[in-house]
Amino acid sequence: MAVNLKNLKIKLRNRERIFAGWISFDHPGITEIFSMIGLDFIGIDMEHAPISLDSAQSLMARAQAYGTACLPRPVSHSNDFFKPLLDSGADGLIVQMINSNSDVEKILSYLKFPPLGRRTYGVNRAHGYGLAFDEYLEAWNANSIFIAQIESKEGVDNINEIVSNDDLDGIMIGPYDLSGSYGFPGQVDHPIVLDACKKIVEACQKHNKSCGTQVSVVESNTINKLFNDGYTFIILSSDLFILRNWALDMKRIILSNK
Repeated sequence: MAVNLKNLKIKLRNRERIFAGWISFDHPGITEIFSMIGLDFIGIDMEHAPISLDSAQSLMARAQAYGTACLPRPVSHSNDFFKPLLDSGADGLIVQMINSNSDVEKILSYLKFPPLGRRTYGVNRAHGYGLAFDEYLEAWNANSIFIAQIESKEGVDNINEIVSNDDLDGIMIGPYDLSGSYGFPGQVDHPIVLDACKKIVEACQKHNKSCGTQVSVVESNTINKLFNDGYTFIILSSDLFILRNWALDMKRIILSNK
């Protein structure tokens, strides 16, 4: 089943409601299960998880076989990581620690082919190993996805400049790094951190950009509140959070029955 990347692009640009998954473990079965439930995309965490390029390509292939787009999050802003991920078939990128529009422009230069950027030409899985080379090039600049993570006070201070870039598809708020940047590490519900998140959401509304975040424990009232607060896409927990929450529940059961 082919990924309808153009449809995801439209949903992001129209600020429609989007649901995503998050992968931190490289077992392909987890990605397949996530891909079967109708998610709009799956993020692959290569920043805080030991997922290699080989594993990422395998996970992308599994998800895309079910028509689910894959957006890896590389470990740094280096094109040494971007280029092989894109040639391996990534549908776009989620990039951490975007602090200014110059960061946005730098990422776009790596993501897009000339004349919009300076991505180099090669032949690999993304291009159907050469069998779909022309089709890939014709559609890529228009349909590829770039979601920027805002995770610092500097990024919040520059948010209006960042979201004014028309080639940016969306913003993902990173509440944990954001809390640390403001001097309250881990306190994601601190009033100053919540106010920073509100500034990001309002800037996205003003500039018609999709705005998302991740929830570790998925409950209907939490999701509804986030949508009511102006978020447009939600990452529904992750494989790691799901296992952690299960482990905590089982620990409580064990302790209560000893």
